[in-house]
Amino acid sequence: MDGRMIDLFVMLLLSMCRAAPVSESFTVLVGSPVSVQRGATATLPCWLSPSQSAENLEVRWYRGNYDTPIISYKGKMFDDGSQEPSYAGRVSFDLKEATSGGLKAGDVSLKLVNVTVKDEGDYTCYVSSLHGYDSSTMSLRVMETGGPPLLSAVWKEENTANVSCESEGWYPRPDLRWSDKTKDLKPVGLVYSNVSGHFSVHSWLLVSGSSEVSCSVGLSNIVTKEARIRTIKPPDKVSGVPVGWVAFGIVLIILLVGLAAFFYKMKGKKSAEPTEENVALLPEVVQPSALETASKHYENIKLENTNNKYLKVKDTILRDAPVETFPDGQSVTCLTAIRGTPGFSGGKHYWEVSLGNENIEPKKSWWIGVTTATEIPQESDFCPNTSNGFWFLSSSPNTANTLQFSTKPEIFLSVQSRPRTVGVYLDCDSGELSFYHVEDKNLILSLKDKFTKDVFPLFNPGKGDVATITILHRTSESGEEHDVVDSVMNNAPESTASDPAGKQTSSESADAADS
Repeated sequence: MDGRMIDLFVMLLLSMCRAAPVSESFTVLVGSPVSVQRGATATLPCWLSPSQSAENLEVRWYRGNYDTPIISYKGKMFDDGSQEPSYAGRVSFDLKEATSGGLKAGDVSLKLVNVTVKDEGDYTCYVSSLHGYDSSTMSLRVMETGGPPLLSAVWKEENTANVSCESEGWYPRPDLRWSDKTKDLKPVGLVYSNVSGHFSVHSWLLVSGSSEVSCSVGLSNIVTKEARIRTIKPPDKVSGVPVGWVAFGIVLIILLVGLAAFFYKMKGKKSAEPTEENVALLPEVVQPSALETASKHYENIKLENTNNKYLKVKDTILRDAPVETFPDGQSVTCLTAIRGTPGFSGGKHYWEVSLGNENIEPKKSWWIGVTTATEIPQESDFCPNTSNGFWFLSSSPNTANTLQFSTKPEIFLSVQSRPRTVGVYLDCDSGELSFYHVEDKNLILSLKDKFTKDVFPLFNPGKGDVATITILHRTSESGEEHDVVDSVMNNAPESTASDPAGKQTSSESADAADS
């Protein structure tokens, strides 16, 4: 071998050593404790110091028992023979940060997918070479976000109300806090229970007269769900009959993109005055339908032809008419409300309403819901609510991040952002009525009531809001669609199109309604 060949061999050897340097001693370092939601993916950071390649080293992650590792890597191969069975198919190496360099740079971080509550605990990162070994341990904390607080109110004697707050499905044990607009409130009672590893909390307090209080439940500044209730003392008599008790549940989604489920129910009892026995009563809670399940019952809703001079209707597009003044002023009333068709006496039904897309600001003034009224009352002093056959969500320009539900007392729902598309699900047989934020795939509100008459979709475009309400239609599997939607598509501006899911969308629906 001549000198040039020897030099080339030495240079190649040095190059290989630089690409995969391994020192005789190293330290295994891990990151701070990691907290994740159940079902999410966790990355447990672990790396070598000084930085060096771990490709030819033995790397092992385990919990308690070294001989049953979570993941075992040696000789550039994974050994699954002794792996802890519960981690099979859920673990791999990951990067502690995007620029870490992976195994070549000594990054041996663990990636764990579909985290469960049982995964919580300490994890040991062990690395060994021909010259020695080291290990370090870190903690994984798993959280489970429970349901939104469910509130109920029961009027007692002496102008006081017992307000109760309940939430379930949390892990670990959540904190509960009562407050009014100015200060924290001390509850009368606070009870925790643990069912199958998940925590439930129930608390109650007494408020005087007409008050507004909130109940928040959450996990140490990580995630919080809050509900707010405004109590208004009911009249002593209703149609000459003493008022017994009123109970209702509400939800306020705050500081959360996510995911929550709850039910609401109104009850009225006219046979007796309130007693201590019914103070702790809560509304019936039933599991709401998931959006994916509800949307399988899609209905292409049309608008009634009412010839209402205060409305501008073009096929499935709706807005208020450009009149100088309304006889009922600027308050939104039933004067600009309209029913959808068909009406339903049974079965499951779902429809979606567009309030704008990414190119325009979401509509701020609207009602969306259902009604059992055979005709929409036109009296300006008529107050539509659940007691007279109107169940709807509403939005007002004056309350940017608050929706309201049509109950008496009023129920307010705080949201992080106004929805651009609202889904409505009606199960006439079970009495379920649910509203969804379609883009976020979140439940806004769900209630259970008894519908004894035909139920019709209800819409109101509000007043002075140039944005429109557009009832979205879906095409069939064959690509055909109802004639009414074809008419909208053919007469709307060129920017009107169909989204990939086959639903009608319109970025210029305001122009279409005015044409």
